[in-house]
Amino acid sequence: MLSEKEKMLAGELYLASDPVLVQERARAKRLLHRLNVTEYLLTDVAREVLAELVPHAGPNFYIEPPFHCDYGSNIYCGSDVFFNVNCVVLDVMKVTIGSNVLFGPGVQLYGATHPLDAVTRRTVESGRPITIGDDCWFGGGAIVCPGVRIGMGCVIGAGSVVTRDVPAYSLAVGNPARVIKSLGPPA
Repeated sequence: MLSEKEKMLAGELYLASDPVLVQERARAKRLLHRLNVTEYLLTDVAREVLAELVPHAGPNFYIEPPFHCDYGSNIYCGSDVFFNVNCVVLDVMKVTIGSNVLFGPGVQLYGATHPLDAVTRRTVESGRPITIGDDCWFGGGAIVCPGVRIGMGCVIGAGSVVTRDVPAYSLAVGNPARVIKSLGPPA
């Protein structure tokens, strides 16, 4: 029988109120408090907090506080990833971010989702992974919904709501986001 955490990471319905999950979210909140309120970035202490909060991040991972996430441990980043102020990552499932990715202010990555049935939704939730390729840029206020894959080299316009996959080297804008231009691979 799977634990609630194993169910969560497998994308199955799980109880978010499970004591292990509550404890892990509380740990993340303590680290987020240090990052958002009491630590100065670009100090050794801040780097230690980031390394503990997001242990699967590559070199030159930077967050401009405030920042919010559920666990931190389910965020996997390549090198040179930048989150501007007020970003949110609901990482109940694996959120994979390539290298050289820029997130504007207020970008939100939603790995968490809920059942459509109201009675079921009262007790359990689920998640779907998010995957973002290398060399992407997200304009301020963009939202990425559960289960979305964004190819490398994409630009997601400010305020866009990405509800479905975006192919590599695309400019996607709007609500829901639609590909309006092919950017083509770099020369």
